[in-house]
Amino acid sequence: MRKREYLDTTSDISFKFFQTPTDFNVDEVMDGEFKGKGNYLILHVKKVEMTTWDMVAIFAEYLAVPAQKIGYAGLKDKHATTTQYISVDSSYEKMLKKFHHKQIKILKTTRHSHSIRMGDLAGNRFSINLHFVDNIDSGRIEKVARKIAKNGLPNYFGYQRFGRDNDSIKQAQDMIKGEIFIEDNKIKNFLISIYQSTFFNDWLRERVELSREKNDGKFLLLDGDVYMSKDKKLSTPKIMPNREFENNRLVPTGLLCGRDVFRARDEAREIEKEYDDEFLQEKGYRREALIYPKDIECNYVRKETKLNISFTLPKGSYATVFLESIANKNYTAKDVKPKMNKDRKNT
Repeated sequence: MRKREYLDTTSDISFKFFQTPTDFNVDEVMDGEFKGKGNYLILHVKKVEMTTWDMVAIFAEYLAVPAQKIGYAGLKDKHATTTQYISVDSSYEKMLKKFHHKQIKILKTTRHSHSIRMGDLAGNRFSINLHFVDNIDSGRIEKVARKIAKNGLPNYFGYQRFGRDNDSIKQAQDMIKGEIFIEDNKIKNFLISIYQSTFFNDWLRERVELSREKNDGKFLLLDGDVYMSKDKKLSTPKIMPNREFENNRLVPTGLLCGRDVFRARDEAREIEKEYDDEFLQEKGYRREALIYPKDIECNYVRKETKLNISFTLPKGSYATVFLESIANKNYTAKDVKPKMNKDRKNT
């Protein structure tokens, strides 16, 4: 997979971050409010060093129900402290009052009229500690972060999408070519999403490079681009919507190839078709090319050379991509894996 490139090409800013429960916190932001009544019990859950799937499996075993009976809106990082919402039938309310697990805590419960479904969230609030930051770089980090929030962040899929050492990309390509057969539908769907995501990232890289070359680092719109409105409707305006784009009312999108998907036209299609597989039988989608981080807060602790940065991103986007854009470098899973404390300063 090609390197992720970013719109701002400032010199590298020095910091490290580690995906650990103490340094990486994620809070789910739901789309709308719960009604407070209904046949479903909503649990606000805090989990530590555990995947969402593992957490759901633990609740399923405790309640003696299939995991499919437990609703959740999104998948959260394993190597972090995260909060999210899950739903179960309200008949288990009394039983859940006795629930105890060393890595899971039920923070609050409420009622709702229906189960939580995948995608029922607005975004995620991140709080991440950046280490080995000097006083000058702490100010530069905040300045660059706010510039990105204004001009937009290329909405790449992060390294987490592609497996350790990107080994899943080759497996996905071999499956699509018919060179290997995958029977498990869950794994098959995962590999298809990787296949689509690789094309998207490579397309976005080319558009970013074109923007740096011809538009002074601001994302360059092209004739035939497909735009997404705030209510997720897609369109290809006949006149380039510069004002709507500048006001964040319309965002250009990239292709996740497949069937039954709105494809770009004209000049935009000339680039897009290089990253398309029109024979892929799976459903296609479009993904925002840019996102806009919100509510950025920075808190510098000089004695610890640590900067805590907090921000909110829309669902489906990656905090690590935001950090990559600030640092102007790419990360891998190995880069953010913590080493022994005595070795940290040498990593």
